[in-house]
Order: sequence, then C-alpha cells, then structure tokens
Amino acid sequence: MTNTSSTPAPDALRDIKPPIAIPNLWLWVWLAIGVLVLATLIIGLTLYFARRRSQVPIVPPLPPHVRAKQKLEEALALIAQAKPFCVLVSDTIRFYLEERFNFHAPERTTEEFLYELQNTNLLLPDQKESLGEFLKRCDLVKFARYEPGEKELHDLHDSAVRLVEETEPQPTPLAATEPAQAVFTQS
Repeated sequence: MTNTSSTPAPDALRDIKPPIAIPNLWLWVWLAIGVLVLATLIIGLTLYFARRRSQVPIVPPLPPHVRAKQKLEEALALIAQAKPFCVLVSDTIRFYLEERFNFHAPERTTEEFLYELQNTNLLLPDQKESLGEFLKRCDLVKFARYEPGEKELHDLHDSAVRLVEETEPQPTPLAATEPAQAVFTQS
C-alpha cells in the first residue's frame, strides 16, 4: 500500500530553507552613535540659546522727560507748519505729564485738565499758570485757525522745553563718601 497522506516520509527529500538574516552589528553601532550625536547637538543648542537669551541685556525704557525732550526736538522740523507743530508739541506735553505724574492729560479737554490740575500739588503755581497759557495758545492754533509767526512758535517750543526741564526728576545725590584716609610713610 502506498502512503497517500500529505505528510512526507521521514526519509523523503525536503526543500531547502530560506537564508537566515544575520543582523549587521556595525549598522546598529552607527545608528546608536548617530542618535547620540543628534541628542547631544539638540541639548547643546538648547542650552546655548537659553544661556544667550538670559544674557541679552534688557534696555531700560527711556524716562518720560528724555522721551519728551526728543519729541520736542523732532517737532522743530514742523515749525513751518503751525497746526501740526502745535499738535505735536501739545500732545508731547500732555503725554509727558501723564507719564511723569500719572495724570490723565491726553483724555481731557484743556479746561478739564487745567481745572483738575488746580486741585493738585503736582506743579508749582507758576508752572500751572505757564502750562495753562501754553495749552491755550496751542488750542488757538489747533482749533481756532490762528496762524502764529515762527517766533511765537519758537516761544511755545521753549516754554514746553522749560516745563519739562523744571519738572523732570532730579538725580538723588550719592551718599557722602568716606573721607580719604591719609597715607603716612615712615622715614
């Protein structure tokens, strides 16, 4: 009888097995080195930029009186045009007073501003009077179509600069330094 089953006989020939993949050890070594180099590079760049960001000097903002003086200097370029000049000079003074004294000058009309200013001790009486005159002269140009001469515009500019200089914070004197000690030499 012949064996008709699907199992081959133990002494029958079998087909060859496919080749076994032998892992390339050097491929894994180079891959691991690449990952380490990449991780080191990422960590290094992160630390570099973090350190660099922390070392960037922070520029302190300019004090209000310095900004106001700069704006008033820029206004001189508009001296030939009365209305833009007065708008810039007036706004500069109003913003300066707001920053310097925390006084909401730009949001008020001149009358409201001067009335509120009279009830404070932020400025000296003559400074309040000078500021009131300055703002009224600027309002004449801005709203009443008054055309002042260049000399009058220079006077407005000078009074604005004078107000800023009179109200700018004065530097505090340094503490008295210790007297210099005399050096005695023995002869």
